Amino acid sequence: MRTRYEEIPAYVTRDGSEIRELMHPAVHGNRAQSLAEAIVRPGQRTQLHRHALSEELYFVTRGSGEMTLGDARFAIGVGDTVLIPPGTPHCVAARGDAPLHILCCCSPAYAHDDTELLD
Repeated sequence: MRTRYEEIPAYVTRDGSEIRELMHPAVHGNRAQSLAEAIVRPGQRTQLHRHALSEELYFVTRGSGEMTLGDARFAIGVGDTVLIPPGTPHCVAARGDAPLHILCCCSPAYAHDDTELLD
C-alpha cells in the first residue's frame, strides 16, 4: 500500500489542528496504527486533550513550538520526537512566523471518539 500526500485531503480535527491522514486503517487497510501530518499555524495552539487508548509519537519536521505534556512545558523543533502516553493531557503551540509541521503516529490508530477535550 502506498499513499500520495497531494491526493490526501486535509481536515480540522477535534483539537483544532489541520490533519492529513497519511495512513489509517479505516481507509488504507493497515491494522495497528495511524500516521498523519498535523499543521499548526503561527500563533495558534491546539486544544488541551488526551486519548484514553492511543499512544502517540510526535516528530517535528518543520517549524518550532511549545509542547505541553502533562505538567511539563518545553520547546520543540525540527528533529524532536515526543512520546505521549495514553491518558496524558497534551497540546502544542506554533511559535515564530512559520507553521509547525508534525508527523503523528498513533497506536491504536487515531479515533475521534478517543479524544477527550480538556480546555
